[in-house]
Amino acid sequence: MNRDDRGRRAGLLGVLAHPDYARLFAAQVIALLGTGLLTVGLGLTAYQIAGERAGTVLGLALTIKMVAYVGLSPLAHAVVARLDRRRVLIAADLVRAAAALCLPFVTEAWQIYLLIFVLQAASATFTPTFQGVIPDILEDEAEYTRALSLARLAYDLENLLSPVLAGLLLAVVSAPWLFGGTVAGFLASAMLVAATALPAVASGQPQSFADRLTRGVRLYFAAPRLRGLLALSATVSAVGAVVIVQSVVIARGIYGGGEVALAVALGAHGAGSMLAALALPRLLERLADRAVMLAGGTLAAGAMAAAGLGVTLAGWPAWPVFLAIWFVLGLGLSTILTPAGRLLRRSALPRDRPALFAAQFALSHACWLVGYPLAGFLGPALGLGLTMLAMGGAGAVALLVARRVWPAGD
Repeated sequence: MNRDDRGRRAGLLGVLAHPDYARLFAAQVIALLGTGLLTVGLGLTAYQIAGERAGTVLGLALTIKMVAYVGLSPLAHAVVARLDRRRVLIAADLVRAAAALCLPFVTEAWQIYLLIFVLQAASATFTPTFQGVIPDILEDEAEYTRALSLARLAYDLENLLSPVLAGLLLAVVSAPWLFGGTVAGFLASAMLVAATALPAVASGQPQSFADRLTRGVRLYFAAPRLRGLLALSATVSAVGAVVIVQSVVIARGIYGGGEVALAVALGAHGAGSMLAALALPRLLERLADRAVMLAGGTLAAGAMAAAGLGVTLAGWPAWPVFLAIWFVLGLGLSTILTPAGRLLRRSALPRDRPALFAAQFALSHACWLVGYPLAGFLGPALGLGLTMLAMGGAGAVALLVARRVWPAGD
């Protein structure tokens, strides 16, 4: 029995039989848990500093995060493209750990903004580089697809487990100690990366800094499937922004629930996302990526628009029905997000993958940079029902663009 057969028999976790990938996956999971603790600790710190203005502080911090992602990812790639990738990943983890280590000592809002910018600038270097390494380690497409599904599961589980872990820690320590968990997560990630043998980037013709800066975006827009992916990223941000921004308003303001109700709503969304991640490896063996991803976009945009129309005409449904809608949205969005790495992997030579992953990282977060404030502004201005209808409609328009620019015979 060859390695691929053993991987298929072992299911989704069979890909962890690769020692190098297993270490990188462990680094990803530990860093994600640290980031989750950072999110909780940051909210508590913002409230301690700004009181009732904590929401404004956090909103600006999230905007800074997205601006760093969009503006710095291609620039960071151009700077580090010629460097050893393992050293780049370790250095980025150490910078993130240093920034997190300073957070317990902040006393002013501007200090939060500065440290978040430094931390997210390091993440804008780390994440695309990390994503570009995985397809070089897992050359078999079926194994790479399982790795993408595992990554999606890791993100969803982090969203569910980090608040629980933070709550347990806060029962025995004060809020600043949460940042200690963040520091430990980034340091552990750095050590795991240091213990991993990473393939060198394939060499090519020497490139100028300007060429390295723009190459990823030029390659991205040259590939029809990636133009389709960008349009689908707009669908994800339009629909997903409503879930992220307005879930707390719906769970607590509409249904009168407490913090547990919000956790249940986000848990239903995460459960749908995890189900899609588990099902996609087998599904993508039978169906083309385009068909699967467009179906996910149709499900997500259609469910959001239909729910908004229903709320506008007939009012809010029963709580279990609302949870079912959020579950369907998670299912649809994950069906778009999980296979995206496969498209990037197929669209460039190995030496160009880091640039392409950096371009996707920046462009997809640019969509979120539009989606977040739009969902937040429309809610009070139009009401939640019309906001859901409008954002679902915007997602549907982006879906039609994706269908048009991504040829069926690609």
